[in-house]
Amino acid sequence: MSFLTRNLPWFIHDPGVYIIGQECYTSLVENLDIFDTHCLKYAFSKALGIAIVAGGSVMKLPQILLIVRARSARGISLPSYALETIAYAIQLAYASRNAFPFSTYGENLFLTIQNIIITHLIILYAPPTLDLASSLSPTAFIERFNPRQSQHHRHPHPIRTPTRLSLTSRTHLPSKRSNLLLCTSLTLLALLFLFTPFLTPLPLLSLLQLSTLPLSLLSKYPQIRQNYISKSTGQLSVIAVASQILGCLARLYTTTVELGWEWEGWLVGLGFGMALFLNSVLGVQLVLYWGKDVVERERLRRDIMMESGGVLSPVVEEGEMDEEGRLGMRGL
Repeated sequence: MSFLTRNLPWFIHDPGVYIIGQECYTSLVENLDIFDTHCLKYAFSKALGIAIVAGGSVMKLPQILLIVRARSARGISLPSYALETIAYAIQLAYASRNAFPFSTYGENLFLTIQNIIITHLIILYAPPTLDLASSLSPTAFIERFNPRQSQHHRHPHPIRTPTRLSLTSRTHLPSKRSNLLLCTSLTLLALLFLFTPFLTPLPLLSLLQLSTLPLSLLSKYPQIRQNYISKSTGQLSVIAVASQILGCLARLYTTTVELGWEWEGWLVGLGFGMALFLNSVLGVQLVLYWGKDVVERERLRRDIMMESGGVLSPVVEEGEMDEEGRLGMRGL
């Protein structure tokens, strides 16, 4: 048997050596040493990392297709996606510039690209009242995360009657093209800043890597808070949350095995640990509020029908969508 494994064709031998290294390839494949625990752990970590990267490459494609088919991004938070995209981009820059193995961070590349696409789609299909500069300003973030705003949610899904914009106010609103151009420009500038060594030296990039912890918290907070206020998880996907929890656990394992707990590995592991905690909170909410969505859906339908005079209103404010928008376009 070892004669065959030592004479495998190059298209099997070379990728195997590249992935797990010559030492472990010789031990596990050529010598068939299944008791080499060090190489077994390392090979398992590599296989797990490749699986995570493959999963990350398609994780948000369903969300992109859903937005394009519906021609609407109603119910998807632009600030949340902006924060999440920044966090992914920082993690990607930190890992790539430190020359970490691609299997330890590759999914961040695909998730960053997919998030950038989704962010542009949110702007493309946003109502004409969207002012991107105002929506992403520090004041807007403070107002969005101000606990006092919870008084506004006495009704978990308030419906507001849309008002017409005056001709004067319309002329002061930026066009959709301007918003898209601004978003693209900010994205390119951010990527240039993160991946250019003389603009962002590694010590500064390490500090930015630490900043991904609060960024992760802020990006998940709106969903967690909305679930708590409404005592319902709506259309929050059980599969999506479960896969994110498992993905974070897997990433903690691959980080420990391949990077160790030196400073760089500790920074990366801490980020995955925070993500694991926040996704676990969403998982607990799914369990606590399980079965309440049917009652919530029927109550919401009755409320919308009464407040719209028996007809479901097709236009509502951002974040306060009708039933179809809330249930079909709930943020990930």
